[in-house]
Amino acid sequence: MSFHPFVSLILPIRNEDDYIERSLRAVLEQDYPGEMEILIADGMSTDGTRRIIHEFARQYPQHTVNILDNPEKIVPTGMNIALRHARGEIIIRADGHCVIAPDYVRRCVEQIQRDDIEGVGGSMESIGETEVAQAIAFGTSSMFGVGNSVFRTRVGRNMLVDTVPFPAYTRKIIRRAGLYDEEMVRNQDDEYNYRIRELGGKIMLAADVRSKYFSRASLIGLWRQYFQYGYWKVRVLQKHPLQMSLRQFVPPVFVVALIFSVVMLFFPVTGLIYPALVIPFFYMGFNLAGSFYLAMKNGLKYLKLLPIVLLVLHVGYGLGFLIGLVKFWNRWGDRIGRTPVWSCEKIE
Repeated sequence: MSFHPFVSLILPIRNEDDYIERSLRAVLEQDYPGEMEILIADGMSTDGTRRIIHEFARQYPQHTVNILDNPEKIVPTGMNIALRHARGEIIIRADGHCVIAPDYVRRCVEQIQRDDIEGVGGSMESIGETEVAQAIAFGTSSMFGVGNSVFRTRVGRNMLVDTVPFPAYTRKIIRRAGLYDEEMVRNQDDEYNYRIRELGGKIMLAADVRSKYFSRASLIGLWRQYFQYGYWKVRVLQKHPLQMSLRQFVPPVFVVALIFSVVMLFFPVTGLIYPALVIPFFYMGFNLAGSFYLAMKNGLKYLKLLPIVLLVLHVGYGLGFLIGLVKFWNRWGDRIGRTPVWSCEKIE
């Protein structure tokens, strides 16, 4: 690998005109001294996203900015289209909803060159532009909200992890791991990083690699997001069963217990009514305690929103997981999914 290797920076996007200007400016104003190309896999945007991209391409003629059509409109197909065109020795996946730090590319390259790792990413700061969005950002950055998701809740030291957001990979490991599974509407980075680790690769969360992510702006959007996370997590676990951990089953077990409690209220069974009531009251106490802690830390005005945000996170993910178990009940032997065979020579 050269001292300043050629970097391919991939952005799979769709209808991001509210955020793409900030995201793309952060990409184009990197302090990396080597050569970069920007590959934007656009899911046939119907808003002003493409116009904004073309304007930026004219403003920054020193960078190669290519827009690639992604007719399937989802992230994994966009990643695969871009990977087939990528020329970089290091390949970084960014996002139209995030802003990477000015030294993001340089720090990622330095980490890969210095350490014996195949992939690297960093902590992600969730931010919101409205009161609701900011409350959502606080909830999704807390251990009570998202559990032991280290890239959301921990900063300050390098550590090997299961997965990272907006990862940088060596070309060598991508050749070995192959293309993304085009079935994975969500959790595609999660699944891909597990695949790398099963090959013996190491994924690092680096203390000096930073990004910001614009959180969902509404509770409905948050519900859809975390429902899909839970739903597609089932396929991740089916493809990588040795990666399972008990914490991944906490939200669905909680939702089952909650459903049991509701059923007992309408169809009471002697001896089970009071134990059933313990579950929602126990959760309510923890929810309010967690919400109060976050409000004291970030502002009491968010106290009215945080209990709802946390409830949406837990129930959305847990219910999505349960429905995924039903939907994919017969897929436990399928570890391939819809991963295309790589026939393009450009990545070789």
